[in-house]
Amino acid sequence: MTVTDAALPLKPANAENRYEVTRADLPLSCPMPGMHLWNSHPRVYLPIETEGGESVCSYCGARYILRD
Repeated sequence: MTVTDAALPLKPANAENRYEVTRADLPLSCPMPGMHLWNSHPRVYLPIETEGGESVCSYCGARYILRD
């Protein structure tokens, strides 16, 4: 690791991303099928319907918002 590398903060792959999903995307999983980062962490299913229409992946921090 170089001095320059040490100064850069590490962020999860999807941490800066916000995704709007519809009921057609349910059941919701992260990463979603077709994402280019599909292998960034194990697939987890997110309880977006019971969480008031929003859910955050505990692995990468991606935020999902349910839009009807």
